Amino acid sequence: MAQGDPPESGSPAPQRAYSAPVKPEASDSLFGEPGPGTPGDWALSLSIPGDPGHRDELRGACGSDEDPAESLAPTWASFFEHIGADGFADLNRRADNLQRQVRDNGVTYNVYADAAAGLQRPWALDLFPMIVNPQDWAQIEAGVLQRARLLNAMMADLYGERELLKRALLPAALVQGHPGYLRAMQGVTPPGGTWLHIMAIDLAHGPDGRWWVVGQRTQAPSGLGYLLENRIAISRQFPKAFAGMKVQRLAASYRALMDGIKQMAPEGENARIALLTPGPYNETYFEHAYLARYLGLTLVEGNDLTVRDQRLYLKTLSGLEPVHALIKRLDDEWLDPLELRSDSTLGVPGLLQVLRAGNLLLANAPGSAPLESSALLGFLPAISRHLLGEELALPSLATWWCGEDAALHEVLPLLKDSVIRPTYPRSGLETVMGQRLRPRELDEWSGRMVRHPDNYTVQAWLPLSQTPTWTGERLLPRSAMLRVFALADGPQSWRVLPGGLVRLAPRGQLIAAMQRGGSSADCWVQTEGAVDHTSLLHAATSTLALAQQKRPVTSRAAENLFWLGRYTERAENSIRLAQIVLDHLGGEEPSSPSVMAWLSATARENSLVLPDVPSAGQSARVFVRSLIAGLSPRTGTALAGQSYSVGFNLRALKASASQVRERLSQEHWNLIERTEAGFGRDCAALSTDADYANAEALNALQNASELLAAITGAQTDRMVRDSGWRLLSIGRHIERLITLSRALMLGLEHDCLHDPAGFEAVVALFDSTITFHAMYQQRRDMVALVDLLVMDRDNPRSLAWVVQTLRSRLAKLALSATPQDAVLAQGLPDPDTWVLADLSNWQRSPEGQRSWSELAALLDGCEAAAGELSDEITRLHFSHADRRNQSV
Repeated sequence: MAQGDPPESGSPAPQRAYSAPVKPEASDSLFGEPGPGTPGDWALSLSIPGDPGHRDELRGACGSDEDPAESLAPTWASFFEHIGADGFADLNRRADNLQRQVRDNGVTYNVYADAAAGLQRPWALDLFPMIVNPQDWAQIEAGVLQRARLLNAMMADLYGERELLKRALLPAALVQGHPGYLRAMQGVTPPGGTWLHIMAIDLAHGPDGRWWVVGQRTQAPSGLGYLLENRIAISRQFPKAFAGMKVQRLAASYRALMDGIKQMAPEGENARIALLTPGPYNETYFEHAYLARYLGLTLVEGNDLTVRDQRLYLKTLSGLEPVHALIKRLDDEWLDPLELRSDSTLGVPGLLQVLRAGNLLLANAPGSAPLESSALLGFLPAISRHLLGEELALPSLATWWCGEDAALHEVLPLLKDSVIRPTYPRSGLETVMGQRLRPRELDEWSGRMVRHPDNYTVQAWLPLSQTPTWTGERLLPRSAMLRVFALADGPQSWRVLPGGLVRLAPRGQLIAAMQRGGSSADCWVQTEGAVDHTSLLHAATSTLALAQQKRPVTSRAAENLFWLGRYTERAENSIRLAQIVLDHLGGEEPSSPSVMAWLSATARENSLVLPDVPSAGQSARVFVRSLIAGLSPRTGTALAGQSYSVGFNLRALKASASQVRERLSQEHWNLIERTEAGFGRDCAALSTDADYANAEALNALQNASELLAAITGAQTDRMVRDSGWRLLSIGRHIERLITLSRALMLGLEHDCLHDPAGFEAVVALFDSTITFHAMYQQRRDMVALVDLLVMDRDNPRSLAWVVQTLRSRLAKLALSATPQDAVLAQGLPDPDTWVLADLSNWQRSPEGQRSWSELAALLDGCEAAAGELSDEITRLHFSHADRRNQSV
């Protein structure tokens, strides 16, 4: 019977006390001139030997207290020879460059175990790779290819004739009793007879130099994107070693995967392929977006897709477009709420019916969860002999499934030196290392296993090999697991990607898991032959065909781009208004009652203060303190009784941007993160002294305003002007039209425009102060104000310019999306009918007050038209409520 570690687990690394090796006399050369001896001697002098019983990859031997090896393994000797003695002097610089590159590239991973660090943390990547020589790789490659054929044949049997169950080669409890066994897939034959297109095999290097399989992942194995990013980052740090050691490249395997999918997909070479992600809150979302960009796929979420007539469609601005192949990055149970988990919001209703109808290639085919159970490893040798007629080339760790009485009684005395793990997912059980249990705890575990034996699987413990890592001063050994991938390159044909994802356990920890704070390393596979320099660049004819295709904009992406535009504009307007309010109310001279009323009303309309806060006229000090308190993101949440001020708008901006992360440049995303995080820090540091808080708040607002200007520049000049961008721009201008129309209307209602301070405040809110004074010097009459803020089609903040731009964007959107967009433009006011003389004339009301009825009617019409346009765009492009039968 066999044993296996789950893909996210490792083995215990016993602690021992070390006396640090004595550095050579020239040890200061670590940060200066190199010391004497070869680079290998220098590496040995800086290294700590591996733990006893663990294979030391640096030395190529098993660690020992008595006689640690004093020579490097050939692979590492070659590595350090290429670095040279001088290379040691700048290892810390290279490590700093690596961390900066990871941070600048936005490589992140969600660590649930680290709540204090927030949702995401930078990807942890060590400076040194794990190096696999050609002989070891030949053994790994043959074994993994055999496993790929075996697991695919098992899937065909489990959902076909079920000979493995009939012949008792596999207990029914591990298959039909497994929650991941999908009866809805019974009798299904996937395209090309290929059930598994992407398989991950987790390997450990034993003390004797043999490679052992400790787990396998078949539903949605992660790592293909991260290992590619690791490769790019590490090869840049050691370009000479990477080239000189003949490290095999990765691109050919990714291209073979895509070619294989196209070969087997229903539409062949013309197949539309998408990558299905659970969304930005998944721990590996970065990888999903990265892979989609690298492979040229459309990144979709479940609500981007819909099923019509047993076919899968992508909801786009242009209508419904067929999808022929789907690479899924979520587990099977979430795929179809109609037939699987009814509470799933991540999948697509009816997806399994599309699959059964043969209208979709789904990589991987659903139903492979039983293959991931560690209990299965114990039965694979006999299954391999039955299905393949071969012995396993790569052995699995000894595993006992306790559901068999003989196995249970055999393994109970061995628990102290074993690993106890759950047989089934979602059982509420965790992996337990027997070496960490006291005698009483071992007895308690034995009792649980006797009472519920099916739920437990026991694996023998294997000391993981330890690969060198750089700590800033030393080469420190850390336990490592290697995940390698088999990728389908045709019907029932696979190739092994020549590399892998290395997971490193924290020093002294037992588990090599990213979720538990582990880190990663690159894996360099050496080749004795020629290095494959295949690129993902296609032939010229294929490139021409791709160039003639328009990138689809999904309805979800379009909606988030639309709201990204609205929240960017809203954040800018709220910041500018907050600055105006603080400048006027924090000054030495009090403002007039009409100006105070306008400031209060406009601040309330834009949610800078809560509705029950006394107006500025009643208590300017209370009003200012309330506004400053509401700036903080901690109070800018959507909870009852809290404001939707600047901090809330910045967080909403970031949330919308995160949903379309793959469409934004790294610089654009970095700006958004810096703006939101920086404003939060500035608000948290505001003084409790009211006199100082006003100045500090203005400084925080100014910092955010400058960064938002950069974000606006990125949106304007650094995004492709496709239909998605047009909706972003439309969102911005709808928000601008609503906000500025309403602010000017409030100025009329509170009669603040005849006051010089009120006049200047309104012009400032329109961000037109410099232009106004350049054109009209010190004139402050309504003709000048209406001309610049309402009529001037050269002023991007005027209402006429905003309406004109909206009409232009809608006209272009009608050409690429739907003709109905042109109809929407007709619902906007027509600036050609506006007359300056009529809009700037006022009449005396019955109460004796001045009234600009023509202007007021125009402002009300602009605000209402903008709101109606937003609703119509949502109905037409985002909800598809009126397109039940439309497809393209």
